[in-house]
Parts: sequence; structure tokens; C-alpha cells
Amino acid sequence: MIPYTVNIKLAARTLTGTLNLQNKTAVDWCVRHFLIPTVLTLVSPRLCVTDLEWLWNQDASRDLLLAVHPPNYIVLWNGDTGTKLWKKSYAENILSFSFDPFDPSNMALLTSEGIVFITDFSHSKPPSSAGKKVYIASPHASPAHAKPAPAAAPAPTGAKKALNKVKVLITNEKPTAEAVTLNDCLQLSYLPSKRNHMLLLYPREILILDLELSQTVGVVAIERSGVPFTQVIPCAQRDALYCLHENGCITLRVCRSTSAQEEASPQELVYDLRSQCDAIRVTKTVRPYRMVICPVNENKAALMVSDGRVMLWELKAHTGRSAANPSSGLSPLYSPVSFCGAPLGPNQKRIQDLCLNSMIGQTLLGGEAPPPSSNQQEVQLKFLLTGLLSGLPLPPFAIRMCPPLTTKNINHYQPLLAAGTSNGSVLVYNLTSGLLHKELSVHSCEVRGLEWVSLTSFLSFATSSPNNMGLVRNELQHVDLPTGRCFAFRGERGTDEPPIEMIKVSHLKQYLVVVFRDKPLELWDIRTGTLLREMAKNFPTVTALEWSPSHNLKSLKKKQIAAREAMARQTVSDAEQISVESSVISLLQDAESKSETSQAISAREHFVFTDTDGQVYHITVEGNTVKDGARIPPDGSMGSIACIAWKGDTLVLGDVDGNLNFWDLKARLSRGIPTHRGWVKKIRFAPGKGNQKLLVMYTDGAEVWDTKEVQMVSGIRFGRNVNYRILDIDWCTSDKVVLASDDGCIRVLEMAMKSASYRMDEQDLTDPVWCPYLLLPRAAESWFLCPETLSVSPWFLSDMKSVLQDPELSLLQRCLLVSRLFGDESDLNFWTVASHYLQLFAQARQLSVTTEGGSEETRPPSQNPLDICHDILCECSYFQKFQLDRVHLQEVKRSSYEHTKKCADQLLLLGQTDRAVQLLLETSADNPSYYCDSLKACLVTTITSSGPSQCTIKLVATNMIANGKLAEGVQLLCLIDKAADACRYLQTYGEWNRAAWLAKVRLNAAESSDVLKRWAEHLCSPQVNQKSKAILVLLSLGCFYKVAEMLHSMRYFDRAALFIEACLKSGVMEAAFLEYARLLRSLGLREGAALWASRAGSAGEQLMEELFRGEGGVPDAVLGDDEVEVGPESAE
Repeated sequence: MIPYTVNIKLAARTLTGTLNLQNKTAVDWCVRHFLIPTVLTLVSPRLCVTDLEWLWNQDASRDLLLAVHPPNYIVLWNGDTGTKLWKKSYAENILSFSFDPFDPSNMALLTSEGIVFITDFSHSKPPSSAGKKVYIASPHASPAHAKPAPAAAPAPTGAKKALNKVKVLITNEKPTAEAVTLNDCLQLSYLPSKRNHMLLLYPREILILDLELSQTVGVVAIERSGVPFTQVIPCAQRDALYCLHENGCITLRVCRSTSAQEEASPQELVYDLRSQCDAIRVTKTVRPYRMVICPVNENKAALMVSDGRVMLWELKAHTGRSAANPSSGLSPLYSPVSFCGAPLGPNQKRIQDLCLNSMIGQTLLGGEAPPPSSNQQEVQLKFLLTGLLSGLPLPPFAIRMCPPLTTKNINHYQPLLAAGTSNGSVLVYNLTSGLLHKELSVHSCEVRGLEWVSLTSFLSFATSSPNNMGLVRNELQHVDLPTGRCFAFRGERGTDEPPIEMIKVSHLKQYLVVVFRDKPLELWDIRTGTLLREMAKNFPTVTALEWSPSHNLKSLKKKQIAAREAMARQTVSDAEQISVESSVISLLQDAESKSETSQAISAREHFVFTDTDGQVYHITVEGNTVKDGARIPPDGSMGSIACIAWKGDTLVLGDVDGNLNFWDLKARLSRGIPTHRGWVKKIRFAPGKGNQKLLVMYTDGAEVWDTKEVQMVSGIRFGRNVNYRILDIDWCTSDKVVLASDDGCIRVLEMAMKSASYRMDEQDLTDPVWCPYLLLPRAAESWFLCPETLSVSPWFLSDMKSVLQDPELSLLQRCLLVSRLFGDESDLNFWTVASHYLQLFAQARQLSVTTEGGSEETRPPSQNPLDICHDILCECSYFQKFQLDRVHLQEVKRSSYEHTKKCADQLLLLGQTDRAVQLLLETSADNPSYYCDSLKACLVTTITSSGPSQCTIKLVATNMIANGKLAEGVQLLCLIDKAADACRYLQTYGEWNRAAWLAKVRLNAAESSDVLKRWAEHLCSPQVNQKSKAILVLLSLGCFYKVAEMLHSMRYFDRAALFIEACLKSGVMEAAFLEYARLLRSLGLREGAALWASRAGSAGEQLMEELFRGEGGVPDAVLGDDEVEVGPESAE
């Protein structure tokens, strides 16, 4: 594994536009997803962010983040340090942007009026030019809409409107004011499946553009009754689109194949609907936000809903014949014939739903015949809901942690957090897993507070909006978690009374105090649900209340046990008592006493409260008896008491002025501390015997205090180190706190107010977890590549383990599969290309038709070509076929002279001179270019390969290139079969991608290899720094030794070792061994030459015979060395 895959960074844009960077290890994302990591704010909260993307297409740094800041700035940030690297402004308001996946120097900006194309983007400096601005013609600006429709004609549907838009879309001139309406383009994005294609998303259609033609070549339209689009994500592995609709439905549309049985020249790109998931119920407050897909496998989608839910959809493939109507026009989808880059064996195991390209085969190009049904099966795609993460609704929240862990409940304890919400529901989360344990609809209005009465039940109260008299409807509910049973604890009470301010449950969970705003408190027995006392009307107004942790339960139990023992001894005679073991009697008495004391004992408990004057009252409750106790006069240094906390011999009071008063009840001392933080909202002691930490909540933050030392331990404050306000607090363990905040989050923090985490091995997991990042980073991939270690691995699901243990799985397949399972995109791209070309060169070597860098024309065609998303890396024949198919589509879509001219130029470069001449002769006589096009048609038709004409044309072409006519000069060189010279000129003038394209479509393998090798050297230069891409180019050329050297220089030692081992197993290095043996022979080193000739396989047998001719055979020493397994060291 390369290092950057172990550290995952998430860039997030908040609802207010603030750019946050969350830096967590992969383990944190997989198993600690209930925690919010440390947030690094890169920009001021006042500065918004409208779009952002990581720069993945360069090797300089993995921490570069590009963001759009309104109204017209793009800023490059270093995500690791938060440093602004450069800033660039443009003349128009920028809405979003998209990078060209095939050329990192190209990007497109969607502005309020059109599109700005940038061709000089670099991470080292801001773009120097303002870009090329083009305009998007309005849907109503096309000629079809300008004509008045007949009165009797039906209104055009959405599909017809989209087809009308195909005529004119992108222009260099700004449309007239009469024709332009509000630009309703929602999104633009380059297609990663093929070069120079872009999509534009409108509410009711998706337009596919060919950027070379500046014209729409495909459209996905919605009928009038359809649901509009909100987002679209194009795929790279297949020419497919994931579309999100306004009702939350996700649809998958796959480009239709054009087979030989259909028309040879397609009229347009058609994306057929292949699958769709269920929609959600959309309301005023519930609507879909955004959708993301897995960038590695492209078969999983996650939908974020405004109510906090995240719906996880997975695409599944089902083989079998389609039951659809044959007249629907859908061409069948076939399963691929390969798995992990190699042909699928008859008994080989595979994971069909591993990724998108393992589910459906490649799209057929024009003129290709469909595969035979014996090798492939038809595939039906379906969406399956595999996960649902329920988020929190809108704040405010009221939170309460369940009773703490003790030695008595350790066997059945669950760390449950109850969160009351604004819509009346109560969400119960398991803080170990971070998952929602239960969601209960308890109240009809906002939940104001909760109190647990046991590990499995709690009380919650809610108050409705006040009426004209200031009275409300109070709801106090008792909820039992195992059954979900919920009942009104106060019965019929609660209608038209003052609102409940707080509820407090006693330490032993026996009694409940209900405090009202303008009404005396009520005292209830929780076990029986009876009202013990409703205080008199002259009872003082309660401002704060807390139960004492002291009680007499232990003394009562001892008295009852002693009484039971006495009764037992009286009923047993002296003779019998001697014969009966005293231990048996004690066990019986113990069991009897426990069963009865749990029901009969009513322990005495105490609580204290304060009134508006600050006077402290003490009340004792025992059974049905309520007694008033001592009264302590108010402290003159304290304001109105707002909250009280009591633990052991320490009592803490907080007032509205920010003062904390610490009482030591044993020493009868008090100490007041002014915090200068304003109103003390809540204070809570940490659980655990002897733990005297205190959590204090203010209006602007929270603090942790040590009551023994009477000093603050840690704290957070709004506006200083956090950008959220705290709504509620509690302790979740003895050293961790939980905070509810107004940004819609519940955070679990360490006592130092830092982000907390939970150990994976301490979790009680019900299902197996697939998380390879839990392994050591350096050893992870190698561990997975060894089949003997899989039997002891706890991280594999059964289907993955069976495939990886399959003996028919080759090393190349294993490397490719593991890189995909790890989600390592760099490894995945490398092994995809390496697997393809290692097999291709190995097959060619076996047929003895080529050697390394040899003639590709004689190489056997691949039955499973590299996907066209790899572009220049594909084989020449497949790449040429795709380019011809594309230019035929461009011919159909051309609608102006400029389009025709571009098609003719492209045909000339592709060598299609006859069709180019036809297009040149289509120029009308009134066109200013009529004469030039006619002469060019004559030149193309009458050109000869004689020496004088070639010299003249080459001289003219050279002069044109020198005078700035690069494209025209390249055309002339291609006409006289000097495409190699044309590529050199293109590279000299910096047109590296164009030179590589021309080399693939016009040059033979040897000349094309020279051009691409120079391109690879350019990619390795410090100015470009794209060594990863250079390695892929060298792989497509068969330069495997150079690839191994580059991997070693880039310190990818694990990848280099596996690659060399794969080369040795494929036999593609035997030609190099043979050449080395001949070199040693020429130097007179016969034994060394024999050793390396023996490693060259069948190709070295002839040299071995020449070396030992007339000596009666090969020496045993050489044969012995030949039998030694060749490892990476010997290959080096």
C-alpha cells in the first residue's frame, strides 16, 4: 500500500459555506463514525465556499484542495497546513468547476452566463490567462423555438424540447438579450469514460457535449410527467450515468451499444434507463440533498437526505434473460468475460458485484458483433438498500446518558444515550458503535428533558406552545426500551397548566420530583406510579433542585436480613439445626430476603432545592412520608441559583451571574469562584466512586472542573476555539463528556475537550467487519496477497475469502483484486494496465510474433480490450476504432460550416481522405472558405508519394508550423505519411496530448513507441511531476524494466517486488534474458551467457546449443543453476 491511502481526509462544505477539513485515519472513519474529528477551519466563517475538490491528478502532494469562494475566486489550499497557496479571480461569478480527468491542466468553470475553459491550470502557480469563455444558448433560443407553433399543434414534450436544443448550444458570441433567459444549468462535469466529452445538467434534460465539436451529441430527456433531475455523476468504468431526481430516486442510465446488426453510424448517444431505486417521501422539510458514488467500484451510492438520513444503495447484477418487452428498444447487457483483468476460467470463482465493470461488459463500438450467448449471459441490474444511517433532526436537543457502568450491571450494560428532539421523538444511540439503537415517537411537541429510571427505561417530558393564558399541555411519558411501551406517567394530568421546568429522579430511582414554572412541585413514587404529595400553593418557587446521593438502603437491608435469620432459626429445632448446614440456611435466607426487600423496602432519600432568594431547603422522603428539614440562608455573594449538583460530601451551586459555590459538607466549608462566563446553565458530576470532576455548561461554552482542587481542568468557548453553541451536556463515561450543539451534532469528547475514540477490539460486533485499514499499513497488502494467511484472517467475508483462496486466481488477478478491495485508486490503475499488457505481451511471446517493443500489428488482438476510459493507454486498433466511431457521430451532429471543417480536419488526421474530400466539397459557393476548401480537396485527391511533391509539401508544412499554423502544417505532414515528424513538431510546441493521440491513430508500433517514450520522459520532468501516469504509459509500451526502476525510485518497494514477480511468471522478461546472454557471449563469458540463456526458456535453447556445440551437452552446473527459482533479486 502506498502511504497516502492510510490517512484519509474529508473536505466538507457546511450549510453556511464554511470550508472545514477533517483529518482522520481510516480506522476512525470505519469504526468511530459516531465521533466528530478535529475540524481545521481553513477560511473565515464569513467567507463562503460553493465548490471544492482534491487535486488527485498530480504527484507533488496529496493534500492540495481547490475551492471556489464567491463571487469569483478560486483558491488552492494546502489541506495539511491550512496555507493558501495561490488565489485567482475571474470576471464572472463562479458557480462550480470540473477537472478534465484526462488532462490535469484543463478545467471548466460554470459561471452565471456560460462556461470558462482553462487550459493552463497548475498546482505550482495560478492560471495566467483568463480562460476561453463560451456561452450556453438558452433552451428557448434555438431556431426551433423561435418559430411560432400552430395553434392546433400539441405542446412539445420535454424530450422534443431537448432534441431542439441539440441544434445550437455553445457559441463564442453572447446570445441576444431577447433570446436569453435565466441560465438554469445546474451542473457541468467532464465524462471520465471518454476524453473531450462533457455533460450539462438541466432540470429536465442532460446534454452530452463533444468539446472538439462544441456540439451536443447526446441527450437524456424526461417526459412531462417525469421527475426533474437535481444531480448526475458520470462513471469511468462504463459509459453510464447515476442520476438523482427531486423525489430522491436514483437511476442508472447506460450508453446504448451500436452493434453490427444495427446502423453503422449512430445518430446520437443514447443512455437507456437500466435500474432505479425507490423514491423517498418528499415534504417541505424532507428532500434529497446530494448523492455520492464509490469512486473505486462505482456500484454503491449514498444519498444524503435533509432530515439527516444517509441511505446506502448497492447495485446488484442478476443473470438470466430479460422479461422486458422486446419492442422497448433496449439492447441487452452482457456479463463480462473476464475477472480482475484476466479471462474467466470455467471453474474459477469470482465476485460478480465487486464493481461496475465486473457486472456488465464493455459497450460495443460501431460495427462490432455482439458476443456469443454461450460465453456471456444477459444481466439485469437492480438497486438494493443495504444501509440506512439515521442522523439527528434539527436542533435543539435534550440529551441524557443512561446510568453508569458498575460491577453489578457489567454483564448486561449498554452505553445508551437518549436524545430528545424538536419533533417529539426520542433517539437512543449506542455510543460503542455510534449507531441508532431505537427511534421512538413519544411526544407531539419538542422534548424538554429526559431522566433514566433504569438501564432500560426512562422518563421524558415535553410542553406545547402556550395559549392566551400562558398555559400549556404537559406530556410526561414513561418509555420501556425492550418493548417500546410508552404511557403517560401522570395519567390524565397535564392539560392547561403551567409548563414543566424540570424533572429529577432520585439516586435509587424510587422517587420523582416534577418542577413547574408557576406551580408547586409534585413528588411521585416511580415504582408504583402514584402521586406522593402535591405541595401547597404557598410552597416557595423552585429555581434549582438536586437529590442527595446518601440514603439508608444498606442499613434497611441489614435489618431485614437479620430479622429473616431470626425467624428461620425459630422455625428450625436445635437437633435439626445441627444436621443442616449453616451455609444452606444462609443461602435460602439470602434469596428470600433479596426477593422481598426489592419490593418492600422504601429507603429514605433527600433532596435540596433553592428558591428565588437563594435560600436552600432540605426535604426528606421515606415511603409515603415527606418531611421538611433544615433551611440554610442565602449566600450574599451568590445571585439567583440556577443549578445544583451533589456527590458525596461535595455540593456545588451555580447562579445566573456565572458564580460557582463549592460546599464541603463534611468540613462545613464553602468557597465561591467567579467564572465571569455568564449564566451557569447546568452542572453535572462525573460517574465513578471518588471521581470529583464536574462538567459546567454556560451560555457560550462548557468547562470541566476538579472539585477537590477547586480549579478548572479544560474548557471550550464559542467564537474562540469552536463555532457552535452548546445546548445540553452530560457525562458518557467517567472521563468522556457528550455535548449537544446548535449545529445539529452530538459530540463525544475527552475530558480535555478533544475528540474521543473507541477501540475496535472492545466493540461487541454482531456482523463481520470488512476493514483492511485496521492492519499495519506496510504489511496489509502483502498479507492479503498470501493465501496461507487468509484462513486466520477475521476481516474477510466468506465470498471474499473463497475467491482469494482459489488456486486458479493468478498473482496479477490477486493484486488487482486486493487493490480494489483496499480502495487504492493508484494501485488499481497500475495493476489494471499492468495485468492487461503483461498478458498481452506474454501471449505474443508464446506465439513468437513479437518481443518487447516489437511490432504490434502482428500481435494477436485482445478479446477483452482495455476500457476506453484509459484513452491513450488502449491498444492502437481499439483506440482507432473508437476514434472513427466518434468522428462518424460528429458528422451526423454537425450543423454549421465550423462543425464540418472540424470533422474534415479530424478525418484527414485519421487517414480517412475520401470522406474528408466529400466534406470539403460540401462548402457552399458563397462561403469565404469555398476556394480554399476546393483547393484542399484537389490536393488531397491528387497527392502522390513521389519525391519532389513530398519535399515541396514538407517544406510548406514546415514553414506553416514556423509561422504559427501548427494544425495546418500537421495536416500536410499526415497527408504525405510523415505523421512521425508531425508528432515531433507537436511535442516541440508543447502539444503532448495531441502528439500522443496522433501517434496512436497513425503510426506503427515502433514509431508510436518512440513518441510515447518521449511523452513519458516529459511526464517525469519536475515541472509536470506526473510519474504515476508515465509509468502507465511505459506499461502500455512493454517497457517493464523501466517501470520496475521507476517504482523503485518512487519508493514503491512492495509494488515493484510484486510487479517483477508477475513479469517473471508471465515470461515477458525472457527476451531480455536472451539479449543479456548474447552480450555476455560477445564478452567471452560463456558460463554466464549459458546461465542467462537457460533462464530465457525456449528462446534460449538455440543459444545454449551454440554455446556447447560439440561438447556433448550442457554442463550440470548450468542446469542446476537453471533449476533455481528466480526471485526479484536475481532478476535485478
